[in-house]
Amino acid sequence: MVESKQQPKQKKANVKAPQPSAHGMYHYMSRAWRKPTEADILDTRKKMIEWRAGERITKLEHPTRIDRARNLGYKAKKGFLVFRVVVGRGGRAKARPTTKRRSKRFSVMKILRMNYRWVAEQRVQRAYRNLEVLNSYLIGKDGQHYFFEVIAIDREAPEIKNDANFSWINSLANKFRVLRGTTSSGKKSRGMRTKSRNLKVRPSLRSWERRGR
Repeated sequence: MVESKQQPKQKKANVKAPQPSAHGMYHYMSRAWRKPTEADILDTRKKMIEWRAGERITKLEHPTRIDRARNLGYKAKKGFLVFRVVVGRGGRAKARPTTKRRSKRFSVMKILRMNYRWVAEQRVQRAYRNLEVLNSYLIGKDGQHYFFEVIAIDREAPEIKNDANFSWINSLANKFRVLRGTTSSGKKSRGMRTKSRNLKVRPSLRSWERRGR
């Protein structure tokens, strides 16, 4: 019999585990907003004190959340504007009657068919008729207010007309899109994100004799 020679054991190469690749700046900024530290929370509370004391609609030079704004289409170029909007939480208060007794008129009803972000976008659109609302995002809230930043576009700006990525906003089909509920928040509030046989909102409430939301 031929004796089998044992082959020398080969040393295993020291294979290092692949290190996770570094992310971009916006990734860490977004994570910091999702999981803020105690110092960040205190800083935001101090800012909200100033926001409450200011105007309901304030024009900003730069967005507070640049990562979220860039994700929603914001560009640091002429034609893009950012507004901070303060929306009160709770019901939509109306003018009180001055004569006769009307108990129903004194009640404050919360409108559930329209979310607060959509309300903030509509207020910017009505205040600036020459602009077109692109999108919006939340920057903070307290017990009585919501704080949003709304991104708007100047339709007549040459930088917008010559940009192939944003020239669609000048079409008649997209004029005053926020008032017709075609923005992201409007579609979400109308229940247009998903189709359902039980949610009768397509194509509109009028087509279902007001049996929708």
